[in-house]
Parts: sequence; C-alpha cells; structure tokens
Amino acid sequence: MQSQEELLKRNAFLEQEVLYLKEELAQLKRMVFGSKKERFTPVNSDQQSLFDGEIETVEPDTQMVSYQREKSGKQGKAKRLLLPAHLPREEETIEVEGLSVDSVKIGEKVTEVLEYTPGKLYVHKTVRPVYKQDNEIKVADLPSQVIPGGNAGASLLAYLLVSKFIDHLPFYRQVQIFKRDGGMKVPESTLTGWYRKTCKLLEPLHAEMMSRIRDSDYIQADESPIPVLSKDKPGSTHKGYQWVYHMPKERMVVFQYDPSRGKSVPTAMLDGFSGCLQTDGYAGYNAIANREGITHIACMAHARRKFEAAMENDPQRANHALVEIQKLYAMERDFQENQVPVEKIKELRGQDATPILKDFKEWLEEQYGQVLPKSAIDKAIAYSLKLWSQLTTYTQNGEWAIDNNAVENKIRPLALGRKNFLFAGSHQAAQQAAMMYSFFGTCKLNDIEPLQWLTETLRKLPDTKVNKLDLLLPVNKQNQT
Repeated sequence: MQSQEELLKRNAFLEQEVLYLKEELAQLKRMVFGSKKERFTPVNSDQQSLFDGEIETVEPDTQMVSYQREKSGKQGKAKRLLLPAHLPREEETIEVEGLSVDSVKIGEKVTEVLEYTPGKLYVHKTVRPVYKQDNEIKVADLPSQVIPGGNAGASLLAYLLVSKFIDHLPFYRQVQIFKRDGGMKVPESTLTGWYRKTCKLLEPLHAEMMSRIRDSDYIQADESPIPVLSKDKPGSTHKGYQWVYHMPKERMVVFQYDPSRGKSVPTAMLDGFSGCLQTDGYAGYNAIANREGITHIACMAHARRKFEAAMENDPQRANHALVEIQKLYAMERDFQENQVPVEKIKELRGQDATPILKDFKEWLEEQYGQVLPKSAIDKAIAYSLKLWSQLTTYTQNGEWAIDNNAVENKIRPLALGRKNFLFAGSHQAAQQAAMMYSFFGTCKLNDIEPLQWLTETLRKLPDTKVNKLDLLLPVNKQNQT
C-alpha cells in the first residue's frame, strides 16, 4: 500500500501531466481552427473566470481625437473602380444614325470598361540573309540564345519561372493554359527541360548573390523545412532545409538549400562574416554567435509567441508579459510610421524601451520560481531569461530590428510552394528553387517587376562577363529597360 507522501507525489505528477495534455490540445486546436494573426489584444479582466484570481489591470493612455469626415451624398452606393491611365485603350466610336447634314458635334460621352485578353504565344522570327562575296559566304551572326539550339525565347522562359514560383502554377497547369489560350500543345517534359537549362544559365548569378552575404554587416537568418524526394529513401521524402539570409541594408535575400539542419551549414556560409547576426533561438547558430566580431541578437517575436501560447495555461501572467512586449512594438511601429532616423531610434530606445525591458526582466525573474515546472508559462519565462541579452541588444543600434519577422516573411512563398508542389523532386530541384526564391524575393524587396527583370537578365546573361554579373542583380534597377 502506498504511503500518503507517495500518493501526493503521484497526484502532483498526474496534475502536471493533465496540464501538459491540456496545453497540447489547446495548441492543436489553435493550429487547426485558430487565427494566424500575431497582433495581441490585452485580456479584459471583466471577462475572466472567478477562479483566475486577481489580475493587475493596465490602464491605457487615452487621447481625445476630433476630426471631420466628408459625408457621401448617396449612402450605400459602391464606388466605381478607377481605371489606371497607363493601361492601353482600344477606342470604339458609335455614331448616331439618321443625322441630318447640318448636325454639329458639341461634345461626346465616354464610357470605359476593363477588359482582359489572355496571354498569347507568338513566334519571333529572325531572318539572316546569306550572301556570296568573292567566293566567300557572308551571313550575320545569330544573337546569343538563352538555350543554344533551343526554340524558347527569354520572355517565355521568364514567364514559366514567374508562373511557377510567384503564381505557384506547376508545369502541368501551365501546359493546360497554353493549350487552352494559345492552342499550343507543349509537353510537360519540354517545359521541364527548358527550366533545367535556364537554371543552369542562372547559377553564376545566384553564386554572385551568395558571395554578397559575407560582405554585409547585418544579417537576419532563418531556416525552413522542405520535403525532398531522394534515392536514399525510396517511397518517402527526405526532410531538407532552405536556409534564408536577409540583408536589410543591401535589400537582398538569399536562399540556400541543404539536406541538413546542422550547424555546419550556416557556419560554412558565414565563414568570414563579421557584424550583427539576428536569429531565433535555434542552437545551430551558436557556433557563429560565439566568434569574435559577431554580435548575436535574438527575435522578440519568438518570445512573444511563447507567452501567447501560454494564455491557456496561465492567462494572468501571459497577459502581463504580452502587454509589456506590446509596449515595445508600439514604439517600433511609431518609428516606422514617422520614418525616424536610425540615430534618433537608438536614442529613443535607450530612453523609453530600456526602462520597460528592465522592469520586465525583474518581473520574469520574480515569477520564474512561482510557476509550475515544464508548463507553458514556465517555458516562456525560461526562454526569455535564457536569451535576455540577445533579446535586448537591439536597443544598441537604430538599424537593428526588434525581431526576425522580416526574414520569416521572405519564407512565405516557400510555404505556399509546399502546399502546391508538396515536395521537391530531388536535392538539385530544391537548390534550383532556392535560387529562384532568391531572385524573386530580392525583386520584391526592391519593387522590381520580376517578369521584366528576368526577361532582360536572360537576354543579357549569355554575353555578360563574370566580373560584370553584379550589374544584373535585382538590386540594380538600371537593369530594367
């Protein structure tokens, strides 16, 4: 028969197990049914359970705002879409029938409607006359082709890649579109062959982007899994990783595929790098962070998510932590909206953010010994205290961000691709995808139209010397002609 002490220990263990399972169930429900928004709304204390205890309420600063709004004359009527002036116009004139000879035109009424013509294939025909001169045949040189001996032009190849990686249209769907809209039957194997040869041509340009990483002094890094078919695992997929390096100052993002998530991948990529490295809490970056000349900062958004996940476990403490973090983010939004200079941002962070962080740390240390071990709130507090130095270092430089969300946003096209393609066909295909995400992600950062950029790049690349490749990068808008 068990003693009372053993029963108490057993009961405490079971209570902890039940709490853990409840937290796990709540997380699964949120993954399936919950909102993906990270914007935090503080808990209203009036709506708490009687058993939650007393909660310290935070009185928000209030401000009376007065403004005038123009009242519409007609309520409930939808506004017509304003048609852009840059769109080409096809004009049609409808004359009045039965007019007399002495009729005089005194004006006209114009009606514009938006129409659409599906993309159409056309053939570019190059004619080179052949001459005979002094028993010698003369003919002009053929301009360099994207695919030597092939019959696909730069604009078509660019369209295939943009459709695949930006519009997320697999090649089999593009085959159907060509057949429906252009009446052209293009085998999927042909598109795949064009794609591989185009990727081969673009590899030196991607290598040029990779070489730029070590030259930066501020990098945000992250990694995301991607299923890959492999000969080593017939009938299943290998879990590879797309490593992402975002350089905010250079307005460039570079993807690198590797079958492994080991620390050797970023260690090799960032060999020779010095400056600020911002990452999440993954230990694979620690080997780089400990190097001389590296300032390692963490991501406040990851700490915030852990407290948000603890709302089911301990709403009082989690709410308090989220309110404090929300104050920090309110400052950052104000800096962005008012375009505050980086020198001033550093000053304001030291003046306003540092006291909040100091009080927040003291609260975390006070609460750490009072929460149930291994609970969600315990994990959130432990995570924040463990990375506290890295979480707060962003205040020392106005150019450094409070979180790593910028690089995570660059991974979203990869997540959409996973839903459409399910997996990469090989390790090589995953690396080719990394190359395309690098190009198109950098285009987006620099407000460059990707189809136009890639079309012009494919036309110029065959004749571009290696030491001039940097002129073709998406960071150079002069490539847009």
